[in-house]
Amino acid sequence: MKKIIIAAIFSTILIFAKLNVIVSIPPQSYIVKQIAPNADITTIVTPGSSPHTYEPKPSQMAAVSRAKLYFAIGVEFEKAWLPKFKAQNSSLKIIHTDKNITKFPITQGEEAGEPDPHIWLSLDNLKTIAKNTANALIKADSKNRELYLKNLQKFLNKIEISKKDIEGKLSKLKNRKFITFHPSWGYFAKEFNLKQIAIEINGKEPSPKELIKIIKTAQKINPKAIFAEPEFSDKSANIIAKELKSKVIKISPLNEDVLKNLKNFANDLAD
Repeated sequence: MKKIIIAAIFSTILIFAKLNVIVSIPPQSYIVKQIAPNADITTIVTPGSSPHTYEPKPSQMAAVSRAKLYFAIGVEFEKAWLPKFKAQNSSLKIIHTDKNITKFPITQGEEAGEPDPHIWLSLDNLKTIAKNTANALIKADSKNRELYLKNLQKFLNKIEISKKDIEGKLSKLKNRKFITFHPSWGYFAKEFNLKQIAIEINGKEPSPKELIKIIKTAQKINPKAIFAEPEFSDKSANIIAKELKSKVIKISPLNEDVLKNLKNFANDLAD
């Protein structure tokens, strides 16, 4: 009897043993948690940092050396660091969760013409990212296949409910243009028939001459708010908001709870 109990306990430990995984940005951590609550997750780009120029800390490199899976999503720092992560841990499996997602080019700033990396700010893209994530988890940890499939379906349902909620909030929006410092919200704008206008010029604060031009454009739009991000300066956003007697709302595209973040953004647009 004791042997049976011990065997059952040992089996349970094996089933729910933590799987070490690495993700690039906080929204991915949220996605993995929805599907694999048993995973031990390390997030490379910490809140308030930019995924364009981030350099991993020694503690994060140590986590990479222990990890089984790395979930990439196509942000800029990965170009330089994914080969280094692989060199650090030759058995590390790199999963490109942006697979099967059509990227469109950024239209403004120094990155104009480059593929927009902010794919997670779309409900439809989130579904694809979640499916790619779940498939990789199942391959790496097949004994928990049913758990991952069950949790994936729950998450897909949550995404669909969130999309309908956002569509309802934005359906009566008359002014479908919004102003943001960094052009992060292009996929969201496309998904809900909105128009994003970015303040930054070539990735930098606009010059006084450029700022006057932006203010004239903004006056035609008459937005209730200018959106800024904690990862970037809000100096220009505050100047424009003051001229328009508007307000500045700070919202990061890197907030971990991506569904809540998208709903909050929709609420701010609809207010």
